[in-house]
Amino acid sequence: MIHVHNYTHAISLCAHAMICWGSWQNTRNLIGNEWRFVLFYWDYTAGIFLFALLMAVTFGSLGNEGRSFIPDLAQADGKNLLSAAFGGFIWNIGTLLLVASISVAGMSVAFPIGGGIGWTLGILINYLGKPEGNPFYLFGGTVVIILAIIVSMQSYRKLAAHQKRPSFKGIALAFLAGLCIAFFYRFVAASLATDFSPADNGKISSYTAVVFFSIGAIVSTIIVNPVFMAKPIQGEPVKMSHWLKGSPKAHLLGMLGGAIWCLGNSVSFMSVGAASPAISYGLSNAAPVVAALWGIFVWKEFRDAPKGTNLLLTLMFLFYLIGLILIVYSRFA
Repeated sequence: MIHVHNYTHAISLCAHAMICWGSWQNTRNLIGNEWRFVLFYWDYTAGIFLFALLMAVTFGSLGNEGRSFIPDLAQADGKNLLSAAFGGFIWNIGTLLLVASISVAGMSVAFPIGGGIGWTLGILINYLGKPEGNPFYLFGGTVVIILAIIVSMQSYRKLAAHQKRPSFKGIALAFLAGLCIAFFYRFVAASLATDFSPADNGKISSYTAVVFFSIGAIVSTIIVNPVFMAKPIQGEPVKMSHWLKGSPKAHLLGMLGGAIWCLGNSVSFMSVGAASPAISYGLSNAAPVVAALWGIFVWKEFRDAPKGTNLLLTLMFLFYLIGLILIVYSRFA
């Protein structure tokens, strides 16, 4: 099994996770708005599960450190497997709400608000679970990120008022998504073995955790997604027959989106031992910065924004950057 000990290496993995978690939604945009998010989500969840299995039987079964996937699974305590699966279950509800928010408000709004709330609250939850890192810099960075969220909300309100779009629904969905997303990481981190010593017996590797995380996500999708299909956020109700009629391109892009997200999830959990859950979560969840860049510069979601919006967006990025630097430095201080 490939295992991470070095903090610098862990930081680089968190950066990869940040890029993956902030970029997967582009696959949804490439399909087009005619393919509803509830249809996209079936393929997205399948992509997460298939990629998790691929990681487990490759990187999770190679190398000389720790335990490979099958032996790790055989010695695992059931409560740790359940904890990882429950993390996937609640994360999935939050992500469904986030994708719904994106369909209403766009990437550059939903991610900074929903992802930002999940980011800041998640740092606190993970720090309370395992207090590592200088709290002054860690929570100082969190406060700056909160300022970025507030500025992001203001920029969207200006755009929504200019386009005569209802602002409340997009922000409310993103807010609820952030509350759900904030809690998932702690459940998975609690199941992880850190150094595979005898004290870690029964705990699981990051690769096993990601597999059971994805199982929890699938169960959650089966329960919750039909509700979104029957009671859609926008438009008419959707049936499974619509999904069956989807093009190969739509299905493949959906699974690619899940694979991209799962890659970020895998490398983020690989870094937990070297970086601590709070710092690893805080750095990996800088995804709103990446998503906002995609939304603003590639998908042009603010091209019709009124005067003064660009200043707000600049302040948002500045606050996010300062917050990110403070979180990284918290381990050295």
